[in-house]
Amino acid sequence: MKQRLVAVFREHPASVGETYLQHLGVAFGYSLRLFTAALAALVHGFLPFLFKTSASAIITQMHDEMAARKARPAPDQTIGLALTAGLDPLAGSSSS
Repeated sequence: MKQRLVAVFREHPASVGETYLQHLGVAFGYSLRLFTAALAALVHGFLPFLFKTSASAIITQMHDEMAARKARPAPDQTIGLALTAGLDPLAGSSSS
C-alpha cells in the first residue's frame, strides 16, 4: 500500500522528467504567475487604464514556455515508471 501511494506521487513527475520536488516547484511557480495575472485582470476590471496587457502577457509567456516544455524529447516512459516502482531499468531482463 505504501509503495503504491509513493508511486502515485512520483508517476506523473517522472513522466515529464522531473522529481516530485522539481514538479512541485514548477507547479508552484505557475500558480504564482496565474495568481499575479488574475490580480492584474481584477484591478484592470475596476481601473481599465491600469494593467492593460499584463494578464494576457503573463498567459502568453506561460503558454510559450509550456509549449517549449512539450516540444522537448519526452523521457523514456518505461524507465520513468520503472524508477517510480523502485526497479532498476538498466538491470535488463533475462529471457531464456
